[in-house]
Amino acid sequence: MLQNNMNYAIQHLAQALQEARKESNLSQRALSLKTGITQAQISKIENGVADPKLSSLIELSRSLDVELMLVPRRSVVAVESVINLSTSGNGSSALGPAYSLDDDD
Repeated sequence: MLQNNMNYAIQHLAQALQEARKESNLSQRALSLKTGITQAQISKIENGVADPKLSSLIELSRSLDVELMLVPRRSVVAVESVINLSTSGNGSSALGPAYSLDDDD
């Protein structure tokens, strides 16, 4: 049972890393050269086969210009909502303020 839960957690992370790599227009080989992590290991991570070390996740996320963060479970929905609001509409992934004090809106 633990193995299945671990695979699910890794699969979600693996998909996010792969999407970030593709959005950065990097091949696995190019990311390997950028991070020092072998292309084979990147492939295993993206396919959810490998259980990556934290140091590898940090290096990959930095190289892909994404943030790796721990969010309290009770706050996940709120964080996802803010991220969805900041990325919807204009196609930009740049985070804007979650609120505005201006009356213009």
